[in-house]
Amino acid sequence: MLIRALPFCLVLLAGMAQAQDTRKIAQGQRIWQKRCTECHTLDVDDTGPHHRGVFGRRAGSVKGYDYSHALRDANLVWDETSLDRWLTDPEKFLPGQNMDYRVGSAQERAALIAYLKSLSAR
Repeated sequence: MLIRALPFCLVLLAGMAQAQDTRKIAQGQRIWQKRCTECHTLDVDDTGPHHRGVFGRRAGSVKGYDYSHALRDANLVWDETSLDRWLTDPEKFLPGQNMDYRVGSAQERAALIAYLKSLSAR
């Protein structure tokens, strides 16, 4: 009986994880719209570079955007770890950069990162 129930349980757990991911992405989108749109858009460079495709992109690499020397010279790719450190305290993470905004809540950072990652899915 237990062996027969195992596939059902795995499907149920996968569905629950997907629902949690969907909620986290939606939360991240709301946070992004509330906090990031003053300087960023998804597809056009503004005060800050565009965010679509940022996850997995090399820092300072958007053609035509005028990055700080710190970002242009940084040897990093935006992933969960680098984005979390950046959003926690950009200046501490990369001295000399130009962003002066922080996200203090680890939960909000995780949601923002999930949203940005969803925009970069291939």
